[in-house]
Amino acid sequence: MLYYLFVTVLRPHFSPLNVFRYITVRTALASLTALFLTLVFGPWTIRRLRELQIGQFIRAEGPERHQAKAGTPTMGGVLIVAAIVVPTLLWADLRSPYALLAMGATVAFAAIGFADDYNKVVRKRSMGLSAKTKFFYQVLSCIGVGAVLLALQQRGAYSTELSVPFIKELHPNLVSQSLLLKPYFWPLAFVPFVVFLIFVIVGSSNAVNLTDGLDGLAIGCVVVAAGALTVLTYVSSHAKFAEYLDIQRIPQVGELTIFCGSLVGASLGFLWYNAHPAELFMGDVGSLALGGVIGVTAVIIKQEILLLFIGGIFVIEAASVIIQVVSFKLRGKRVFRMAPLHHHFELIGWSESKIIVRFWIAALVFALFSLTTLKLR
Repeated sequence: MLYYLFVTVLRPHFSPLNVFRYITVRTALASLTALFLTLVFGPWTIRRLRELQIGQFIRAEGPERHQAKAGTPTMGGVLIVAAIVVPTLLWADLRSPYALLAMGATVAFAAIGFADDYNKVVRKRSMGLSAKTKFFYQVLSCIGVGAVLLALQQRGAYSTELSVPFIKELHPNLVSQSLLLKPYFWPLAFVPFVVFLIFVIVGSSNAVNLTDGLDGLAIGCVVVAAGALTVLTYVSSHAKFAEYLDIQRIPQVGELTIFCGSLVGASLGFLWYNAHPAELFMGDVGSLALGGVIGVTAVIIKQEILLLFIGGIFVIEAASVIIQVVSFKLRGKRVFRMAPLHHHFELIGWSESKIIVRFWIAALVFALFSLTTLKLR
């Protein structure tokens, strides 16, 4: 909206406004706007949630010291989502399909999380939507994202080829070209792409959700991952950088950088209130939305495999749960004292603050490594 006002309406009459044409400027402004919105509306959100008695329910089987957090306002993810969407609407060129897709995905996954949180608050128990129901709506959202990307592919604005880190010559196509030529089997050509999409986006969404167990842990790691995605998105849209780094250039993806900047700013602002001891929890409305849109962004800029490093902490947390469940079912023994992994470190005596900061450091190392792989090809 402001982009249209400054660049299209006012710039012809006042040339200094030409600065708003640059993606870097608008990304910085979107990030600052998101930060400002979360810091200003954070106290109001906390008061309002307390008035509505929307407090966190703590499961009994978790670490005992977590019981002191019961009743802390939750569903603060609504503030995060608003602080992401509003600056994007203000500063991005809304003719970009990728910015619109990212915002749509954020709202879709936030709606799933909202339903889950609402169910918990009304029933006053730690379980919200059933796992099957939640997974169904997540898959449905992924199919919607996939349909939009396939439509963009038909216009030549997106590629279903996979980028493999370190191996620049390898670009497997997730859409079977041979099946596309067969009259009765062409719908099957898109199955690998859709399945891969679901794996990446749903996996990312649930991984962030699993990480959200300590004050500031998940949102701090999101700040780092979103920062890395902002850089990757920008270089993917820049002709010279893309050529130099030998990565796939996606011309229209530049406006997605503004969205990523909003994601960084909103996450930083929320961390102000979520830092230990937390005054506000994001709830599933925040964690599912943040994880989902991180996955969607990675899919758009063709860095799905690199997401394993960008969100390294999220991957490790999710893997710890999978290992724990498989080990207990097959061997009747647990590998960790408790999963996800951050609870294991709590139970062996690490303080909450130490776990959070060390996980942040690890997240930063993973993100920096992901950026170094751009030239290591």
